[in-house]
Amino acid sequence: MGIAALEDKIVQQAVVTILNCIYEERFRGFSYGFRPRRSAHDALDALAVGINTQRVSWVLDADIQGFFDNIDHKWLIRFLEHEIADRRILRLIRKWLKAGVSEGGQWSETKVGTPQGAVISPLLANVYLHYVFDVWVEAWRKKVAAGRVIVVRYADDFVLGFERRADAERFLEELRERLGKFGLELHADKTRLIEFGRWAIANRRKRGAGKPETFDFLGFTHICEINPKSGYFVVKRKTVRKRKRAKLREIYQQLRRRMHAPPRETGEWLRSVVEGYFRYHAVPGNIRTLGSFRRAVCWLWLKTLRRRGDKRRISWQSFYRLDNRYVPKPHICHPFPSVRFAAMHPR
Repeated sequence: MGIAALEDKIVQQAVVTILNCIYEERFRGFSYGFRPRRSAHDALDALAVGINTQRVSWVLDADIQGFFDNIDHKWLIRFLEHEIADRRILRLIRKWLKAGVSEGGQWSETKVGTPQGAVISPLLANVYLHYVFDVWVEAWRKKVAAGRVIVVRYADDFVLGFERRADAERFLEELRERLGKFGLELHADKTRLIEFGRWAIANRRKRGAGKPETFDFLGFTHICEINPKSGYFVVKRKTVRKRKRAKLREIYQQLRRRMHAPPRETGEWLRSVVEGYFRYHAVPGNIRTLGSFRRAVCWLWLKTLRRRGDKRRISWQSFYRLDNRYVPKPHICHPFPSVRFAAMHPR
């Protein structure tokens, strides 16, 4: 964690405001992470619309290993010099990059990477990937690819859709070489090329290969599915199971700490937690997962209340009143991807 003084934070925020005005005009449309007026759901919508409407048959789900810890300072300054002529700004950024990090109470100098927790780090990371990945992949898509290619990037996590497998395999090989030139490498366990898209279900069924594989992106598992009502292909999105379990473990730990607090106080806290969870995960098609999450939260709360050691054990009827009063019911908070994407990118 990079620990900056209050004065540094104020100056960093001022520099970020200025640099955003410069780089927002240059950043590519498929880049969504850490940018003004863009969110993770905008990236999710773009990916779903791209797979649904374009000729995508193969998906490359990629992640850069230790990206923020391996940014090369010399390359970053060279990239910044393309747009920034003021030597004072560049000198400030150099000082922030070399400020060091505190780990386990010990300070150490940083020769690579950006200090995590610094106000300016997300913007610097976007600038680095803009030149290392975005500009290159845009040129590769136009000049090298034989079929359609879609790209969605959020920070160091990105997904590409290919019409042709040969394009996907060639791109993956050249991407490794490209990243290696700038001190980066793909995460071996989190980078996969899978058959995915509107024709994947039928093609795999013909070969007897079973259902298409799934991939995770920004907290959601993406699944190939045929809508039973319309018969059309859709990309179904469900909360990643590991994230759901991790959130439930976190809630249970907090409930144990609040075991002897008044039920009303705990209920108000649970309401805010569950509502916040729904605000991110309540996308169309995910209502059943939200329902199971709510049931699990209620069971953990009941389990905690029954371990308080009261003389009278809380009854189901009494708990249902608490449950209905404080724990929100599952509800969809987000529109369908095509609706919001069309609003953000009108033709």
